[in-house]
Amino acid sequence: MAGSVRAYIGLGANLGDSVATLRTVLAELAHAAGIQAVTASPFYRSAPVDATGPDFVNAVAALDTTLAPLALLDLLQALELRHGRERPYKNAPRTLDLDLLLYGDTVLAHERLTLPYPRMQLRAFVLRPLRDLAPALTLAGRSIDAWLGDITDQPIERLA
Repeated sequence: MAGSVRAYIGLGANLGDSVATLRTVLAELAHAAGIQAVTASPFYRSAPVDATGPDFVNAVAALDTTLAPLALLDLLQALELRHGRERPYKNAPRTLDLDLLLYGDTVLAHERLTLPYPRMQLRAFVLRPLRDLAPALTLAGRSIDAWLGDITDQPIERLA
């Protein structure tokens, strides 16, 4: 759509009914001001990376948005709060985690937001669902499949 940018959002949850939470937040995103379209990957289950707690349910959503990057981040953080997100310590289990992974071709280093999202190419729980939506996408000059080949120690299971 004219004036809109394709953004990719990482979604995850490992507290409560994670699948229901992700389904609900995808619907909320689809109805949010400044969002024209939302396409979601399948859901995946994966163990926490650099953290402890229950397994995560993860997905990636492609958004067509007219929101600026920081306004989109504000929307994502408001949705996290609405769904009970708390931040008691780094990498704590969470009811909802929404990360702005990519915003068009934007490269940004802001105190609140870094684009592209740091370390996403090292996380199978981001790359597998991202590949479902954008199989030809390259990150830092490499294909998603090439990055996935480097992290075979992160089991991930597609949910039915």
